[in-house]
Amino acid sequence: MWSFVSYFSIAIAALYCLLILLYSYYFNKLVLFQQENKTKSITGFSIIIPARNETLNIRKSVTSILENNYPKELFEIIVVDDFSIDNTAAIATELQHEFDNVKLILLKDHINSKLNSYKKKSIELAVSFAKHEWIITTDADCIAKNTWLQMLDAFIQKTNAVFIAAPVKFINSGSFISIFQCLDFVSLQGITAASVSAGLLSMCNGANLAYKKEAFYAVGGFKDVDNIASGDDMLLMHKIKKQFPGKLTYLFSKDVIVSTPPMPDWKSFINQRIRWASKATSYDDKKIFFVLLFVYIFNLVLLMLPFLSFFYFPLFFLWLILLVTKIFFETIFMMPVSEFFGEQKLMWWFPLMQPFHILYTVISGWLGKFGSYQWKGRNVK
Repeated sequence: MWSFVSYFSIAIAALYCLLILLYSYYFNKLVLFQQENKTKSITGFSIIIPARNETLNIRKSVTSILENNYPKELFEIIVVDDFSIDNTAAIATELQHEFDNVKLILLKDHINSKLNSYKKKSIELAVSFAKHEWIITTDADCIAKNTWLQMLDAFIQKTNAVFIAAPVKFINSGSFISIFQCLDFVSLQGITAASVSAGLLSMCNGANLAYKKEAFYAVGGFKDVDNIASGDDMLLMHKIKKQFPGKLTYLFSKDVIVSTPPMPDWKSFINQRIRWASKATSYDDKKIFFVLLFVYIFNLVLLMLPFLSFFYFPLFFLWLILLVTKIFFETIFMMPVSEFFGEQKLMWWFPLMQPFHILYTVISGWLGKFGSYQWKGRNVK
């Protein structure tokens, strides 16, 4: 029995290291997008911000977009208030009165039944009101750079894309949980970029997405996935990929990185990750599910080996070897990724974060499939 456990652990660790090396290879193949010549801005953007109880963030988020170096007549900001019980709608109303390219939609004026994904409904509703050809989605706590729209426009003019994924990073507050989330999210964003580079397009983030309105309608919007609480980004991406092969891409540029605060505590962090994990079995492309399952099993092995070593002590030394090997290969991947996102100074924390990363991966993966979670004051199954 113990020989099987040992050989199985070594085999799955070897495959995991190979996967990380592939991610590293494809990330390093990415070329930074540069705006070669100053082109005339021509792309119209409707920027959608679903918002629920975002009093502390909504003004800063909208203002960061309004400060973009981009013609005001070529973009609008649509805030969709999702039954907020704070001053979110009032602040958005003030902004709407002050700026003629800011709009507010109250979700409560358009639905009267309980939903499982209010965010998808908010986006779908906003798209129906959007006047421009390109939709951008971001979150109500996100801050955009003033080059965001300009670079998206230049990229669209240079490509034939109908769907663009772009980078997101967490804002580091200096606390342990903040540093942990910054590094963890940087790794996810690196995998996102590498997956696009490899042509897999397995990941993206709704805090920084752009797609053509006609593509959204061509795939029926969120039809058939609207009952899933999460997935307003990745599930839509996979629908568009099936109908528009070769027209999805990643904008690899530091000038379009959107920043967002991390979760304030461990409970909200775990709930966020459970929400993300909950859509794992909903992908049509089952290769994605099997990669996620494989990564989950590897982390489960690393979690179980120290406990099994109480019955067979040599497993403890195997666990140490596999853990060090995991850290080594992930560091190879993380160094260029952290440099792109400006987080290389945090990398000395990376080995110390491993036990927490392994534990949360196992917990959130399990509860994402078999449990429930709270999000924005709602209980979701």
